[in-house]
Amino acid sequence: MGNVKDLIAFKKAYDLSLKIFLITRKFPHEERYSLTDQIRRSSRSVCVNIAESYQRRAYPDYFKSKLNDALAENAETGIWLDFARDFGYIPIGEYNELMTSNSEIGKLLSYMSSNYGKFM
Repeated sequence: MGNVKDLIAFKKAYDLSLKIFLITRKFPHEERYSLTDQIRRSSRSVCVNIAESYQRRAYPDYFKSKLNDALAENAETGIWLDFARDFGYIPIGEYNELMTSNSEIGKLLSYMSSNYGKFM
C-alpha cells in the first residue's frame, strides 16, 4: 500500500518540521538548548512516529499507539509555537500559518487512528 512518504499526514508533518527548522535558526542563541531544541525535536518526532506506525500497520494496536504518540508530539509542537509567539520570536502571521498546519496534521492523524483499516 505505498510508502509512508506518500501519506498526506506525513508530507504535511515533514513540511512543518522543515519550516520550524528554518524559523528557529533566527531564535536567540540563549534558546538553543531549550525552546529551539524542543520544538525541532517534537516536530520531527511527529514524522518519525507516523513512519513507525505505518511500518507496523498490520498490527492495529501498535499502529494506533504510534499514531497517538504522533498526536501527542504534534500537540507539544503547538505549545512550543505558542511560546515562540509569546516571546516575540515568530510574527503572528507566520505563527497562524504554522498553527493551521499543526491543526491539519492533528486532524489527519486522528482520522488515520479512527480509520486504521484503510491503511492496512
